[in-house]
Amino acid sequence: MSFFDDDDEQPTRVTSRGRRPARPAAPPRVATEGTGGGPPDRQTVRTRQAVALGLGVLVLILLVLGVKGCLDSRRERALKDYNRSVAAIISDSDNQVAKPFFQLLGGGNASGKDLQVQVNQIRLNAEEDAKRAQALDVPGAMRSAQQNLMLVLNLRAQALTNIAEKLSVAQGQGAQAEAATQEIAGQMQSFLASDVVYSQRTAPLIKEALDDAGISGQTIPASRSLPGYTWLAPQTIANAIGGQAVSTGGTSGGGCPAGTSCGHGLDSTSIGTTTLQPGGATNRVPSKPPPTVIVKFTNQGDNPERNVAVTVRLSAPGAKAVTARQTVPQTTPGAQSTVSIKLPAAPAAGTVGTLDVDVVPVAGEKNTDNNKASYTILFTTG
Repeated sequence: MSFFDDDDEQPTRVTSRGRRPARPAAPPRVATEGTGGGPPDRQTVRTRQAVALGLGVLVLILLVLGVKGCLDSRRERALKDYNRSVAAIISDSDNQVAKPFFQLLGGGNASGKDLQVQVNQIRLNAEEDAKRAQALDVPGAMRSAQQNLMLVLNLRAQALTNIAEKLSVAQGQGAQAEAATQEIAGQMQSFLASDVVYSQRTAPLIKEALDDAGISGQTIPASRSLPGYTWLAPQTIANAIGGQAVSTGGTSGGGCPAGTSCGHGLDSTSIGTTTLQPGGATNRVPSKPPPTVIVKFTNQGDNPERNVAVTVRLSAPGAKAVTARQTVPQTTPGAQSTVSIKLPAAPAAGTVGTLDVDVVPVAGEKNTDNNKASYTILFTTG
């Protein structure tokens, strides 16, 4: 056997590896709108963007409306709170400051330093009202109203300060007392000015701010500190505080006409049925009830006189002096006038006091020696 024969007879060895089964061919893809089979077309992208943008705008609008609603609610609450605070302060100013002050003067039973102390107590209340107003949380829309409110309260507090300083002088006699009375009457103008500022500026500005914010149903109180225009007259002040009357003229209204005489003379003073004797005589008068002093005087001049004041002052050791006053609207030449002046208090029985009576001189009166008299009084039990 040949070599080639041997080779032919040998079996052929074939090494085969395992084969993976062939995958079936995938069907062709078909892009369909609305499926994830491929990128969306341009129209779809725009639609989705528009929807997202619309949702974003809607959310933004809702946020803005929500924030605006909160801000509007807070602003409305602040305006209402401010109005209520102003109402409380102005009510206190009217009822705890102005009202008791003019009641005190109108009572006519406070004298000297007692009256000054009481007015100073009322002044402290007025200053406290101004401090409360200064501390308010003021909304922007109320700034102008706040400025005018402070002016109102400061006018009242300052007027009381100035009046208290002048009271002791005004309750005396002479030119200084008359000047002090004039100054007190001038301070009454501050109360009138405060009323005008409040009614014409403060209250309207508060209402305007509330109306601009669409707020209704709110009460804006009125305010009046000056009870009447008569308090602007110096004579009214003099009558109230028992001090120096302001000189008034006769028919000319400003003095005694040339070539004529003006003035009065004190005729008599009595308490009850007792006609008091001046000088060193001792007059016995019951201490209870407090005496009423009856003063008679005559117009000894040539002209009628207006607003003639008569003052009485009772003083005694260990007791407070009391002063009272009455005014006769007009006197006629040659005619006698009578006034009854009730004293607010009298010393205890057994006390010896001095009663001073003065028909206050009018303008141009030259002889004043017969206008006044002093009486010694022994107060008894009855």
